[in-house]
Amino acid sequence: MNQFNQNQPQIFGTDVVENIGTHAVSKKFIANVFMWMFVALGISAAVAFYFSLNSDLLIQYLVKPEGGLNMLGWVVMLAPLGFVMLMSFGFARLSAPAITALFLLYAAINGVSFSFILLAYTAGSILGCFLSAAAMFGVMAVMGYTTEKDLTGFGRIMMMGVIGVVIALIINMFLQSSTMDYIVSIIGVMVFTGLTAYDVQKLKRVGAGIEYEGTSAAQVKKLSVLGALTLYLDFINIFLFLLRLFGGRKD
Repeated sequence: MNQFNQNQPQIFGTDVVENIGTHAVSKKFIANVFMWMFVALGISAAVAFYFSLNSDLLIQYLVKPEGGLNMLGWVVMLAPLGFVMLMSFGFARLSAPAITALFLLYAAINGVSFSFILLAYTAGSILGCFLSAAAMFGVMAVMGYTTEKDLTGFGRIMMMGVIGVVIALIINMFLQSSTMDYIVSIIGVMVFTGLTAYDVQKLKRVGAGIEYEGTSAAQVKKLSVLGALTLYLDFINIFLFLLRLFGGRKD
């Protein structure tokens, strides 16, 4: 879930020079990261809204007549993980247009998956959780960008929390415990909220370490898109865990 951080050593190698005094470069890089993140969120929201309005089409292609996902439905549900892995591990080999296209396609396929959420939860609870997630994300992003404290150690703890949440979710798929689901959702909100601050600080440092004379525009764009993927995942996970906690299901 935090592929940008995992791949940073392979991406930058010895080319990163921190604290080179390029504050303007860092701000421009961060602005591009957030721009791509907002574009991806917009695509996901638009696709989810479209398919929620055409639920018959969604069910026809993705759900078996007797219930449950068909093969295409499972492809749609699992494809985002494949896209994330491809963008992360294929960073060095993929061109900037290819990574950008994969990111946008990933956001669109996620939108198809999210359309099931729009069908299951009330519009009011979805809006409330979305606004809450946006507020929490925004506050932590500002904190991560402005704080002078090194959040590296904090980020490692949050990453351990991500692994714990994933393991707990897998276990609860078999246990089906509502209490465990509630606890895991609370922890999930806390973990990804904290991870937002860490990721923004790390992206700020990446931006400050970019020397435009030695780094091609294509490389910078690839870094921006991969950074946007990281923040997109942080935001989406905050939203989904809030929805698990407070979302009101339709009758």
